[in-house]
Amino acid sequence: MLAILVVLIGIGIAAALILNQDKFGEMPSGNRLKRIEQSPNYRNGSFQNQHETPDLSEDATYYSVLKEFMFTKHQRKIPTDTVPSQKINLSTILPDEQILVWFGHSSYYMQIDGKKILMDPVLSGAASPIAFTTKAFIGTNNYSVSDLPDIDYLFLSHDHWDHIDYETLIALQPRVKQIITGLGTGAHLEKWGYSASQIIENDWYDSVDLDSGFHVTILPARHFSGRGIKRNKALWVSFALQTPTLKIYLGGDSGYDTHFAEIGEKHGPFDLAILENGQYDKSWKYIHMMPNEVLQASKDLKAKRLFPVHSSKFSLANHAWDEPLKRITELNKLEKLNLITPRIGEKVNLLDSTQTFTFWWEGLN
Repeated sequence: MLAILVVLIGIGIAAALILNQDKFGEMPSGNRLKRIEQSPNYRNGSFQNQHETPDLSEDATYYSVLKEFMFTKHQRKIPTDTVPSQKINLSTILPDEQILVWFGHSSYYMQIDGKKILMDPVLSGAASPIAFTTKAFIGTNNYSVSDLPDIDYLFLSHDHWDHIDYETLIALQPRVKQIITGLGTGAHLEKWGYSASQIIENDWYDSVDLDSGFHVTILPARHFSGRGIKRNKALWVSFALQTPTLKIYLGGDSGYDTHFAEIGEKHGPFDLAILENGQYDKSWKYIHMMPNEVLQASKDLKAKRLFPVHSSKFSLANHAWDEPLKRITELNKLEKLNLITPRIGEKVNLLDSTQTFTFWWEGLN
């Protein structure tokens, strides 16, 4: 019994030391917590989705999911080939270009109407507090913070490790003018050296004028949050970004729900919808969309073009690494939506709806 007690105490101390690292961020407190407690989306000590959202589907259990992850061999979760990518010099992009450059998963850079915009940057090469457990695929981590220009607007959808990367944000801090995110996330950012003046931290349906002609509305998603043991202390969000020439939906992680149609009716149509398509599974279908739901969500949003992200860099689910792109392009043969599927690093012209893209994942192992 004494030996077991010593082991348990040792495990407890180790866990406490790990969770106390700066990278895990900070829980909201003080005036920030008071503001959160006034939110209609915060009940019983945590943020809530609009509709009931189980962690797992009805036919799954935590035991069955863990068993599948640990003991079921899934083919091609991680590519053995180098993922083809490009690398352009972002500083040489002409001031009048309207472009998007994808960095893999849910990270991308945009230059729109002269503003430099960044979304959910994870550029450290890993999407986990333990770096070797969720490493970027070979060929997908060519961009670093040093490759970025100074950023006018940094959008952060929620605080999961594959969307908010401690190493990336620490390096970015002196080069970011404004962060736009959901309630509660600012506690992490201030712990990491960001000033309150850099952070716009709001609730669903709050709107902000960023600059002349630039306007953002913080909108719902169907997901959850948390970097450690405690969950749902910060809000998960999506964004409707209006610029002088374009309207873009910046989707974070989300299961399918009625909010897409509601957003489409009130804020659409959108010139481009950027939606998650990857790291899905039938066992957690309420918090991540399946490819057919991504297409439906794009239609709900009344989007003229669709860019499916959340794939091709990290393996966080059981499907093959290239399955999300294979499935959505196959399903789109019937839907015939204007689908954007660039390589990592490839320049997307946001004003050219006729731009075409190769099926770059074909033939890779």
